[in-house]
Amino acid sequence: MAGKAGGRPRRAPALVAAGAAAALAATGLGMWATDSGPFRDSYCWGAWQQDSGPEFLGEEALSRSGAERRSTESAPPSAGEPHGTCTVEVVSTGSRGTSRRKLVLEYGAVPAEARERQDWIARYLHGSASPLPDGLPGFAAADRAMLVLPAACDVDGRPAVVTIRTEREGGGGFGAGSRMDVARMLLDAAGVGMQEAGCAPAEPLAMSSPMVKVAAPDGHARTPLCRIPGVVFEFGKSSYEEQVGVVSEHLQTCSAWAAGMRGPDEPAAQFVMAGVPRIAALFAGLPEGTGKGLVRRVCDGRPTVFYGRVGLGLQGRGRPDDRRVFESFVASASKRVGCGTGGEA
Repeated sequence: MAGKAGGRPRRAPALVAAGAAAALAATGLGMWATDSGPFRDSYCWGAWQQDSGPEFLGEEALSRSGAERRSTESAPPSAGEPHGTCTVEVVSTGSRGTSRRKLVLEYGAVPAEARERQDWIARYLHGSASPLPDGLPGFAAADRAMLVLPAACDVDGRPAVVTIRTEREGGGGFGAGSRMDVARMLLDAAGVGMQEAGCAPAEPLAMSSPMVKVAAPDGHARTPLCRIPGVVFEFGKSSYEEQVGVVSEHLQTCSAWAAGMRGPDEPAAQFVMAGVPRIAALFAGLPEGTGKGLVRRVCDGRPTVFYGRVGLGLQGRGRPDDRRVFESFVASASKRVGCGTGGEA
């Protein structure tokens, strides 16, 4: 982890306003705010302010009688402890009881253990998320977002990331705002986190282009899955849904999940092609080989990863078998981007 050069970076104005909250967070006690009084509340080490754009931070989220917005945060990331967590929660109490909607921000390295990393990939490289514009290595949707930070922020040899996810009491997520709103929240949080951790680049990460929205959910899964030639499963009497994600020169995502079950964060199948270096780095250290669902190729001089994971619901139901389904995905995605079989990365 790179140390801070030239002393501690100057704190952003929003962080100065949130200094008392950060000091309290450092004690591990956290902070609770209720958006009252003449001043705008700030959240997550000063990264966000109320009424700053996203619906979840605005007055609309508090339109129900008795609703209040609360937040709690850990100590901010630092060079010695490059991780942190913050939550912003809207709690509404009425005649029907109490409802809670929560947004969770995390800064830190991707999980080290393979299964946990695969679960993480399933959530944040989901087909419903759009790629960030202007070459930024990440994705955003209304209910989740992820940004891979520069290599200077790596922790123990693993990429550091900033993630956002939403949670609703009773299960599932919700839309915190538009995709662009959530993407801006992600970059604001990343900027503050990198500054605190001492690894911020000389030029702040920024977006100037519009975000390309992925297609609407495709509904029931079809054959071939996500319209990828050769990716064929026998669904039987079970009902599955699919989401064709980004399909570009250097990225491709596909997710499928059992309809009516625990939702898209519990994928029955997922396929990813990534030729973006920092996104490809997310797969480093995972078991490799066609039988393990991860292969690397060099496509037009660009190291590229091809990844597939089949969950319990569809395991053993690939046609002719799960391994051949993955091989078909690799062949199809390679052909689409003009890679052919390529060479080993």
